[in-house]
Amino acid sequence: MAQQSRVLFICTANAARSQMAEGYLRAKYGDRFDVFSAGVHPAGQVSPRAVQAMKEIGIDISGHRPKSVDTFTGVPLDLAVTLCDNAGAVCPVIPSAKRTIHHAFPDPHLTAGTDEDILDGYRRVRDAICTWIDATFVHGLPM
Repeated sequence: MAQQSRVLFICTANAARSQMAEGYLRAKYGDRFDVFSAGVHPAGQVSPRAVQAMKEIGIDISGHRPKSVDTFTGVPLDLAVTLCDNAGAVCPVIPSAKRTIHHAFPDPHLTAGTDEDILDGYRRVRDAICTWIDATFVHGLPM
């Protein structure tokens, strides 16, 4: 079996976007990718709304914990992906990654309205991340 490519998803708090991306890539393409996530300023926990949004599509990220990008210092990575504008500005290059790309997604935590409106914001971001991952990683690492 070929060695899996190592992918690190990064967002500011490692509480929603990067956790959803990690969970989805692992669930859908885990046979080809060894996948991780981290944050520039990690939160205390993964967002319960992110956990709920992923559970709705059959992916359990309830056991995930936010980690700092510092955890991956010196860890060889094939690809680092920053998922939000803040992470892209704060850490545009991960030295141990062969390549870094940026693809911004809105912060679902900033969705205004009722609890249901906010959860819908998480669902929209989840769906956008899943669609982007399917288009980007279906044939291997993006070029």
